Amino acid sequence: MRVLAVLGTVIVIGCYCATVAAAPPERADPALAPWFKSLRQPQTNEPCCDMSDCRTVRYRIAGDHFQAFIGSQFPRWQNAPHAWVDVPNANVLRRRDNPVGEGIACWFRGQVICFVEGDST
Repeated sequence: MRVLAVLGTVIVIGCYCATVAAAPPERADPALAPWFKSLRQPQTNEPCCDMSDCRTVRYRIAGDHFQAFIGSQFPRWQNAPHAWVDVPNANVLRRRDNPVGEGIACWFRGQVICFVEGDST
């Protein structure tokens, strides 16, 4: 039940830090905005959310890397493949402070630019 409540909240908030062209969804939890805004691309140190939407995603481990399911439930994402997508190991943020407890992927120009694993509990 907790997972459904958290997932529902996250789906509603989407990425509060979306670009100016994309306003936060209704009922967005502004308390989570600083965390989403703190996500930085490992290779460039650029913000993950300034260029893309970050959303909760289903994810799995495939060999030595993560895969995230990128689908149409997030209408602002462009070129969503509706499939399991490999997450480059270089784009995995090794953070343990995920406040939503679900996998988070930031999708931009056909790739996952940032990924945070959900908690294992």
